[in-house]
Amino acid sequence: MIFRITPLKPVAQLMEQARKERPPESGPGLRQPELVDLAALSPDFKFDVRYATDRNFLGVPVYASSHAFLEKPAAEALSRVLAFLKTKGYGLLIFDAYRPWFITKVFWDATPADKHQYVANPQTGSRHNRGCAVDLTLYDLKTGAQIEMPSGFDEMTERAHSDYAGATAQQKAARQLLKDAMQKEGFTQLPAEWWHFDYKDWALYPIQNIPFEEL
Repeated sequence: MIFRITPLKPVAQLMEQARKERPPESGPGLRQPELVDLAALSPDFKFDVRYATDRNFLGVPVYASSHAFLEKPAAEALSRVLAFLKTKGYGLLIFDAYRPWFITKVFWDATPADKHQYVANPQTGSRHNRGCAVDLTLYDLKTGAQIEMPSGFDEMTERAHSDYAGATAQQKAARQLLKDAMQKEGFTQLPAEWWHFDYKDWALYPIQNIPFEEL
C-alpha cells in the first residue's frame, strides 16, 4: 500500500515555484561533490525510485530520472553494506538517494504542518540534497521479494519510527539487521523513518540543486 497525503497546493504549481528559488548557502571549505550512480556499482542494488513514478506520497512523479546517486564515499560505504548483507542472503532495494533541493522545497510546501517531521525543512536543506542520505530496505536474493518491515516506505505514521514497538518479531529482526549493517559503515538511521540513513560525512558536502536532467 502506498501512503498518500493531499497536497496543500497542486504539485505542478509548487514545482514551478520551487525551481525559481535558490537553496540556502552551504558555507565555504566543503568538499567538491562527486555523485556516483549506484546502478554502476553492483547488480545486487535494486531500485524502486518512487519519486520518478506516481507511487509516492504525493501521487505524482516529481523526479525526471529513476537513477539513484550518492557522493562517492557514501556510495562506496553502501557497497560494503551490500557485500555484508549478501552473506546473509539479502540485497538492498533503493527508494531514494540524492534529491535536488527544489524537490525538498516542494515536499515541505505540499505537506500539512502536522506531518512536517517526515519531510526536511528547505531552509536548512536535506541530507538527501547533499548526496549523503539514502532510503532503502532489504530484499531476498533468492526470490527477489522485498522483506517485510513494520511499515511501508514514506508512511507518515508511528509504524515508520525506528523504535516502533508494535512490529512483529520478524519485522523487528529485519529492521535491526538493516540498521546494524548500515551503522557499521558509518550510516545513522533517522528516528522517524526506519528506511532513512545519513552518511557520517554529510556535513562536509554542499546543498545541491542539480536537476536529474543534468546528471
